[in-house]
Amino acid sequence: MNTLQAIVTKYHGPTSTKAGRIIATAYAGRIIHEYDPRLRQEGNHDAACIKLAEKMGWKAVWFRGGMPDESGNVYVQGKPGAGEFAFQTGVEE
Repeated sequence: MNTLQAIVTKYHGPTSTKAGRIIATAYAGRIIHEYDPRLRQEGNHDAACIKLAEKMGWKAVWFRGGMPDESGNVYVQGKPGAGEFAFQTGVEE
C-alpha cells in the first residue's frame, strides 16, 4: 500500500520481560521502537515514526501533534512550507 497515512505513536512502559518501548501504528502496519533514554520522550516518538515511515517507503514532510488523551503523538504528512514541521523522511541532505 503506497498511500501515505497518519502514524500514531504510544509509549508502553517496561514489564518484567520487556524494556520500555514506543509502538508506531498506521493502517498499513506497525513497528516497535525500544525506548532510548538519550533521545528523551519526543525524540523517541519521532524515531518510532521515522522507523515506520522508512519501513513503508513513505517520503514526506511530517507534522507532529499530541493525542487528546496525552497517550502519545500523531504524525501527518504535509507540504513543505505549510508551517512548522517536525522532520522529513526519504530525502537526502
